[in-house]
Amino acid sequence: MGLSGKERRILAEIEHALALEDPDLARRVAAINSIESGAETGLRPYGRQARDWLTAHIWTIVAVVVAVAALLAMAVALA
Repeated sequence: MGLSGKERRILAEIEHALALEDPDLARRVAAINSIESGAETGLRPYGRQARDWLTAHIWTIVAVVVAVAALLAMAVALA
């Protein structure tokens, strides 16, 4: 649900006051908002592409762990 015009105006006033009072914090908040909106990467934080990327990396890590465990088992068996 979107914000009403009055709510957007109040939010803009709060953002402006924050920028005047603490510019560093305002920059950090803007950076967080940019990351969460997916503006920097072109991906939504929990979108399909991000989920697919994460799934692929998790399976890669699992495969490496299984391979290392198998090699250790073989080393112990042959020792």
